[in-house]
Amino acid sequence: MWKLRSFVKPYWFITLLAPLLMVMEVCMDLSQPRLMATIVNHGVAEGNLALVWSTGLHMLGVAFIGLIGGVGCTFFTVKAAQNFGADLRLSVFEKVQSLSFRQLDTFSTGSLITRLTGDVMQMLNILQILLRQFTREASLLIGSIIMAVVISPRLSLILLAVVPIQFIILYVLMKRSTPLFRLMQSRVDRVNTVMQESTSGIRVIKAFVRAAFERTRFGKANTDLLDASLSSARALATSGPLMTLILNVSIVAVLWFGGAQTWSGSMAIGDLAAFIIYISQVLFSLVSISNTLMNISRAQVSAERIHEVLDTKLDPNEPKHADQVEQSRQPQLPQLQQEQQLSEKGPPEPLQGCELEFEHVSFVYETAPDQPILADISFKALPGQTIGILGATGSGKSTLVSLIPRLYDVTSGHIRLNGVDVKDLPVEQLRSQIGIVLQQSILFSGTIRDNILFGKPGASDAEIEAVAKAAEADGFIRKLPEGYEAKLGQRGVNLSGGQKQRIAIARALLLRSPLLVLDDSTSAIDLGTEKRIQRSLQSLMAGSTCIVIAQRVSSVLHADRILVLDEGRIAAQGTHEELLASSAIYQDIYRSQQGKETALHG
Repeated sequence: MWKLRSFVKPYWFITLLAPLLMVMEVCMDLSQPRLMATIVNHGVAEGNLALVWSTGLHMLGVAFIGLIGGVGCTFFTVKAAQNFGADLRLSVFEKVQSLSFRQLDTFSTGSLITRLTGDVMQMLNILQILLRQFTREASLLIGSIIMAVVISPRLSLILLAVVPIQFIILYVLMKRSTPLFRLMQSRVDRVNTVMQESTSGIRVIKAFVRAAFERTRFGKANTDLLDASLSSARALATSGPLMTLILNVSIVAVLWFGGAQTWSGSMAIGDLAAFIIYISQVLFSLVSISNTLMNISRAQVSAERIHEVLDTKLDPNEPKHADQVEQSRQPQLPQLQQEQQLSEKGPPEPLQGCELEFEHVSFVYETAPDQPILADISFKALPGQTIGILGATGSGKSTLVSLIPRLYDVTSGHIRLNGVDVKDLPVEQLRSQIGIVLQQSILFSGTIRDNILFGKPGASDAEIEAVAKAAEADGFIRKLPEGYEAKLGQRGVNLSGGQKQRIAIARALLLRSPLLVLDDSTSAIDLGTEKRIQRSLQSLMAGSTCIVIAQRVSSVLHADRILVLDEGRIAAQGTHEELLASSAIYQDIYRSQQGKETALHG
């Protein structure tokens, strides 16, 4: 937890003020038994009513000061903890956003959600406990021991036997509970993962009538969490009774030996009552501290999990020699034409494409180093060219284009844009030059306009409508009751697959990027609509370099060169006519789709 202290530093003043106010409240509380002893010993015993009244008023004043301290402590504690939690949550979220695909593969979605919510809340709660409850109990413990020793050093020897026993119990409980809390948090991760998968895939579950299977799967994860929670609860179950037993034995011992001193006249009855209060506070404080230490033990697990995310080293997005690279070697990529406005009044200025080169590129996932996904991929796309990529499922098509914007980094070889290795480009500059439509069309909650504007928030209405028309999306959007202001559900659930793909294409086109990557982006679109989109792209993105991944031959017929991937390697490349004459794999793909191709050309 100490590693997260930097999130408290901005609020150091109120973080310091809160426990100081609590110490003030405790000091007031500690003075009450002594004032009560004065009333008993000198007011009641001697019949001094004036002393009773004056001391009583003194006690009320002390209680009021303590009230101010307690209220002030609560206010500043909540303020410090909530700010700490908000900053920590934001930092974890920002770190997750900055992780590469490779790093995100090491965390499950459910685990990240748990760390962002439950673990952060655990840290927020423990800070509140430390600033208020722990400070109070620790101060009461120390103060009560001091006051008890002042009243009767002999009776205070009872504490020498009791306190060490309680600390031993606390140590054993913490040793037993920490691994159980760690197991419990991992089980929470599993529950969240299953719930997230089941919720997002509810249509598939219903379509395949797998609700019973999913209930069983969730039930097992839920039962595992229950077992882990009960195990941790059982480990802590003995603490309460043991602490209570020690407390009662201690009070009996004080009454036994203290009563003898009172009968002998060596100790006033008021002092004995005050001593019992102080020793009770000592023991109750130890019970409370034991509960706090259990919470700290659990929070320690949450802190480790949060720090695991925050401490993940980012993949290097800047060249290590960036400060030594001469200006002449700095990447010279065409910049986005952000100031250019698309409108119906005239065509936009021609785009300048990128030269893209793959040189002996290979890639393997770190989790499966013996299973290469891509091997020795080499090709070059000149500015303004369109490169089509075909291949069976699992041939490495999507992985290949994921390497261009460095969603993953190549294992070996080089990828260059305009002669510059992508690893020598700041990642933001690199990705700002690439318009990409991923295989899975991800839309966000909000309006259709918001989703199209996602990559270029300042675009005009004319630009939005122009790219929507190019993507064949304008027609169905205008048929919606609210048009471009229509609200989308989570992941665009209220749109069809083809509609989502067309909005995703419009979103990428709005960037007017020098390099456009379409990863099987028309798979849910009919052939006629796809052909119209292709014509629009040829007009709107003329001059831009395009990489088109497809399952259908019709999607890449217009490409300047087609690459055929087979098991992570380029099996053949050339134009449609060349491949049809020379590549058996391409011929098989074409023949299997010949009916559709004939319909398309017809």
